[in-house]
Amino acid sequence: MKINRHQKEEFITGINLNFHPYSILMSLSIIGLSILFIAITVAYIYNRVQVQSLEPVHVPKAFLFNTLVLLASSFSLLKAKQYYQDDNTELYQRSLLITLLLSIAFLVLQLFAWYSLFIMNIGFAHSNLASYLYILSGLHFLHVIAGLPFLILFYRTSLIKMKEPVSVLIYFSDPYKKLKLKLLTLYWHFLDILWVYLVLFLSINEWIK
Repeated sequence: MKINRHQKEEFITGINLNFHPYSILMSLSIIGLSILFIAITVAYIYNRVQVQSLEPVHVPKAFLFNTLVLLASSFSLLKAKQYYQDDNTELYQRSLLITLLLSIAFLVLQLFAWYSLFIMNIGFAHSNLASYLYILSGLHFLHVIAGLPFLILFYRTSLIKMKEPVSVLIYFSDPYKKLKLKLLTLYWHFLDILWVYLVLFLSINEWIK
């Protein structure tokens, strides 16, 4: 009877990694954040319906460009996961670095997007709908920041421990590192989906008069 890689990892660790506390915590976090953002967008719609004189805030073009940047960072992290599975040290490290740089670029561009709103005198207190835009994008901004330390740790660890053939072998054969990388990739994909949802939601509301 053939045993696949996942079964081998379970045999080595004695734990089903799908039910590892990290996996459960990530699932609960994603569910909780999804409910939070859906609730805020529903409140946004409720405000528009109740006060129809409110004009939706123009979505900065930087928001649209940032979507491409975030998607690119998620793609490079997905490639890092693939290179990890292929035991390709150089491309794994490079993909992690690209993901890190793109994520920082996303944060910087987001600051410019908010600045462009301030220039147009659209601050947090401009209107209820403007405050919702800042709350939604600000919460997403904070969750990208929350993921950066883990991304930095992965990259730093790869530089320290992936220098000699033996250390590289140990690094790539560690099922817990594979689990953490899988969860980090899942989290980044979730941030992608969340950001696309927010940009589409705000853009559609801008078009609907």
